[in-house]
Amino acid sequence: MHGKQRFRGSARFSREQERGRGVSDWAAVTDPSMTGSCLCGGVRFELTEPATAAGYCHCTRCQRRTGTASSAQARIDGRTFRLLQGQELVKAWRHSDGGFEKCFCRECGAHLFSRNPDDPTQMSIRMGAFDGDPGVRPSWRTYVAYAASWEPIPDDGLERFAEGKPRF
Repeated sequence: MHGKQRFRGSARFSREQERGRGVSDWAAVTDPSMTGSCLCGGVRFELTEPATAAGYCHCTRCQRRTGTASSAQARIDGRTFRLLQGQELVKAWRHSDGGFEKCFCRECGAHLFSRNPDDPTQMSIRMGAFDGDPGVRPSWRTYVAYAASWEPIPDDGLERFAEGKPRF
């Protein structure tokens, strides 16, 4: 479709402009989103610093929580996270075996973030909860030993871990 416009963040590109762009150009983001919300908009958050790393988790808990084969999440320092509204709507669930709390909006059910209750600096934001492009791309896949049999892990060159990836 000649002349059709493409959007990337706030930039607009024609097909002709796209052809001259390399993969590294698309990966670069000049103004990462540092705000986000749930589906109903009742919960809103912001980061004081942009996310610096992201990955996919293929554990069975994430599969059941999301209904998908993996969960895309951005790791952040929890000290940079602030709820702007809807704190009373945030519900946290933690498996009886431990692990991170999974936090979601009790009104619309949107998955927002997870946090380590024993170390508030360890936190992950669900990539889909950001208002725009968070400025990071997944660079690893964790718990691939538990990957869903019904959706093969793509051969995308990302670093893989049979279990969890070490934190920071």
